[in-house]
Amino acid sequence: MKYKLASSTWDHNEIEAIEKVIASDNYSMGKFVELYERDFADFFDAKFCVMTSSGSTANLLMIASMFFLSDDSKRLKRGDEVIVPAVSWSTTYFPLQQYGLKVKFVDIDLQTLNFNLSALEEAISEKTKVIFAVNLLGNSNDFTKIQSLIGSKNITLLEDNCESFGATFNKKFTGTFGLMGTFSSFYSHHISTMEGGCIITDDEEIYHILLSIRAHGWTRNLPKDNFVTGTKSDDAFEESFKFVLPGYNVRPIEMSGAIGIEQLKKARNFIDIRRKNANYFKSKFEDINSIIIQNEIGKSSWFGFSMILKKSFPISRIQLISLLENKKIEYRPIVSGNFLKNKNALRYFDYEIHDTIENAEYLDKNGLFVGNHQVDIRSEIDHLYKTIKEVIDRPL
Repeated sequence: MKYKLASSTWDHNEIEAIEKVIASDNYSMGKFVELYERDFADFFDAKFCVMTSSGSTANLLMIASMFFLSDDSKRLKRGDEVIVPAVSWSTTYFPLQQYGLKVKFVDIDLQTLNFNLSALEEAISEKTKVIFAVNLLGNSNDFTKIQSLIGSKNITLLEDNCESFGATFNKKFTGTFGLMGTFSSFYSHHISTMEGGCIITDDEEIYHILLSIRAHGWTRNLPKDNFVTGTKSDDAFEESFKFVLPGYNVRPIEMSGAIGIEQLKKARNFIDIRRKNANYFKSKFEDINSIIIQNEIGKSSWFGFSMILKKSFPISRIQLISLLENKKIEYRPIVSGNFLKNKNALRYFDYEIHDTIENAEYLDKNGLFVGNHQVDIRSEIDHLYKTIKEVIDRPL
């Protein structure tokens, strides 16, 4: 049996959606992207959504937009301090470097894989302007605690929710606790639009900034009355190539928007099945004391199943990986592991490490994850469990 890391979420509906775009002969961002953005915002009960070309570019625009706010007390400036967990994907961090921000790395909790909350509390300083929370592998942060730590301080909460579509905390979707939240719809994620990402927010000024910097920094996609330029002229020729903010071209294509419309119709069912798979996984692995599995905060959407080997586990991770390969079980590191091991990239950062990152280092050396799917994978989980159990029960 092969236990794959991910599987396709598409059927004939997505193929038909692509064919509609082909029939329209318009492939650049248009009406299908706009409809998807509306549906996406409605799904999360958010006021505004901006679709981008990927979760990575969603993070880029989210950080960039903070530099153009009209409120001087909230607007980011080069050198401002942003607190991040030491375990996440690279493009959580790279926009911070690219905009000249001071990055403060904080250790993670080995049980939840998110912020170590005690370390986070200690790390907050008078210089802190942003807490950038990452909801890892489908699991929410404890936002009650994080919001209490922020209190009345002039600190903005942002969320990288790229791995946690559909997760909730206190019955509220992750990605909606911060000023903005980002999402990814890459192939292996909860929904897939080929490539794609989204940013959601309830702040209309930010929404207008995002519309502009997503497409070259021009005014063309802004409403007539907006928070970037005030009131646009009625001269369509002038407004077609009028640039007002330093922007990018990270627009999605129409096919991605059309596919996304169909994916959102299935998303709740996908999450339900992922949770059923997770409950089965937990029931199987609860008797294995030499492996740490992720402790659910709120209701996880279970991107995948992490396994961190304790010192009591009878073989090393490299030996386990070899065994998994032989058994045709696909695996990956837990996101990027400890990002601070990437010394070549860090040469370009202005950063500091709060205290120690011993949990991130332990995860990096002893952790891995296997896939979860939007279909029943109990047989695959049984295959994994049998493989692990044989290792544990093997005579010394």
